[in-house]
Amino acid sequence: MVFKRLLGSLGVGGPSVDTVLDPGAVTPGGSLTGEIRLKGGGAEFEVEHLTLELLARVEAETDDGEYDGTVVFERFTVGGGFRLGEDEERTLPFAFSVPWESPLTELHGQPLGIALGLRTELAVAGARDKGDLDPVAVRPLPVQEAILEAFGRQGFGFRSADLEYGRIGGTGQQLPFYQEIELTPSPRFAHAVSEIEVTFLATSGGLEVVLEADKRGGGHDAVTRFTVGLHGVEQTDWDAEVDGWVRHLVEHRAAFGAHGGHGSYGHHGDHSDHHEGHRSGPGMGTAVAAGAAGLAVGVAGGMVAAEIVDEVGDFFEGDEDEEDGGEEG
Repeated sequence: MVFKRLLGSLGVGGPSVDTVLDPGAVTPGGSLTGEIRLKGGGAEFEVEHLTLELLARVEAETDDGEYDGTVVFERFTVGGGFRLGEDEERTLPFAFSVPWESPLTELHGQPLGIALGLRTELAVAGARDKGDLDPVAVRPLPVQEAILEAFGRQGFGFRSADLEYGRIGGTGQQLPFYQEIELTPSPRFAHAVSEIEVTFLATSGGLEVVLEADKRGGGHDAVTRFTVGLHGVEQTDWDAEVDGWVRHLVEHRAAFGAHGGHGSYGHHGDHSDHHEGHRSGPGMGTAVAAGAAGLAVGVAGGMVAAEIVDEVGDFFEGDEDEEDGGEEG
């Protein structure tokens, strides 16, 4: 997708910029590639810098309630320190690695309702101008995809996904927000929990999987953390792995609710429990019309994929003042 932005702060005749992303989705930790196409205006200008920003629409909870905001979570300088002549055309290719914790926006091509965008800042003659947002698609790593497919085969359904501003205690989280993929329980566990939330925290060396169970009837939720490797995905029985995780989570929730205790679980790698890291309850993400990556169909409120596109579109068409005011990082 291309966006074109005339530098209004420089008046008519200022340079323009087109940012073009290479087609396809990127994986967490992968390389986002494309090019920036500059066209000079009615005079020669000094280009101080060209910077790309990755932004996310997140939800935040405060004492005053919940609100949405925009967070810049990565910046990359493409170039600068050169003169752009009158009507001169110049192309600057770029490639930079997105954070390993980048949230997923799609599963097997199905949108999850997560809004990520790339914005280009062009600084010329002492003035800075930020262009429109270009949507960025992030697909799961093989291990993330395998885990989600296993949940689907176990009978869990996709409900929604959202981004929560804040940190999960006891983890190696790096970004100022985390993604919650909210699943409806399988019939086997529906009596015990109303929802299971999955959070992936990837690094170059492994993947933390944080699970939270919303218990039926209220009370304390249970949170557990499991660590797996990024490689050897095909050699792992993910159905058995995920089943063990959920059984442990449900049993732990029951023990925690009855005795206030902290269970333990040892199986396949480094698995540990963290109850000190409070996470919020269900978010307001939009549900997709059909389950992705084999997840059972989980339509909420009759919402369809087109409505997801509308919601995400609001992010990319919103006022820049709102984006600038909501940035944190």
